[in-house]
Order: sequence, then structure tokens, then C-alpha cells
Amino acid sequence: MAHITEYQRDLVKALKDPVEAAAYLNAALEEGDRETFLLALRNVAEANGGMAAVADKAHLNRESLYRTLSRRGNPEIRTLFNLLHGVGLRLNIAPEQAAL
Repeated sequence: MAHITEYQRDLVKALKDPVEAAAYLNAALEEGDRETFLLALRNVAEANGGMAAVADKAHLNRESLYRTLSRRGNPEIRTLFNLLHGVGLRLNIAPEQAAL
């Protein structure tokens, strides 16, 4: 069984809040690294009841969700939309720079 640190416990607790989860995922996106974003999605899924619960809410196959969010995963946009909806979030696009 994996050892859970105090940091991990606090992170999962914080990510139960949709505002915190959205900020966390946005920060991961800003890193520009797919693996970082997939890890962030896994953490958000854990905070929302785990992969099985999120897969059920998102109408996705649990095994497929595990593969999608693995280090080598490459989620389709539809899967990403369903996953985010399953944890109470949505994808939002914004300009990189504010309009003058």
C-alpha cells in the first residue's frame, strides 16, 4: 500500500473545493507539460471519490480512465470534457493577454 504524506492528504482535501481544483488544473496547464496536467487530473479525481466514482459520474469506463490519465495517456477532448463535468468543472478558453 502506498504511503500517503500529510501534503497529499491536505492536497486532496483542498481539491474537493471546485474553485481550488480549477486553480490547480489551470496552474498545471500553464506548466505546458502533458504529464503534469495528467497528474493534476488524477489528483482531482482522487479528491472527488477516486477513479471509479469519477468514471461513473463522467460515464466513462474505469479502466479506460486509468489509461487516459496515466503518464502516457492522451485524452480525447470528449473524454476531457466528460471527466471535468464528472468532477464539477468545465473547460474555459481565455486570451493569453488582456485586450488593450
